Amino acid sequence: MNQLDLQSSKIKCGGCVANIKKGLEGFAGITEINVDIESNIVSVTGSELDKDIIANKLAELGYPVA
Repeated sequence: MNQLDLQSSKIKCGGCVANIKKGLEGFAGITEINVDIESNIVSVTGSELDKDIIANKLAELGYPVA
């Protein structure tokens, strides 16, 4: 398993966390999603994670990666 950490300054509340988790569930080999509001970090765990694809998906969801 690999872990990928991505930062987005747009993560502000629990609703943001729920939107991110819903949007990334079952996406691109992701098996676990953790979102930290204080650090604005989305951590995904899985196999064969593609940073660019996941970052693009986050941007589509309204949370562009810094």
